[in-house]
Amino acid sequence: MKKARVIVGNKKGVFDPEGKVVHSGLARLGYDQVAEVKVGKVIDLQFESGTEDEIRERIDKMCAQFLVNPVIEDYTVEFLD
Repeated sequence: MKKARVIVGNKKGVFDPEGKVVHSGLARLGYDQVAEVKVGKVIDLQFESGTEDEIRERIDKMCAQFLVNPVIEDYTVEFLD
């Protein structure tokens, strides 16, 4: 079986309120050397069959239809095996 990881994050220039909250929390705890925090999501998928090209095409469709908001988010795909 093939395993793939989709890493989703905000596009450049899109405000990340969760990242700002985490950043300020770290600063309050004394970790003020952290310059920036970005929060995203990781989606791990396991496929029963298919080549990497076929699976990447399926993932692109999944992201376009459901997993990613293309207006504000970008994503990358990594194969884990």
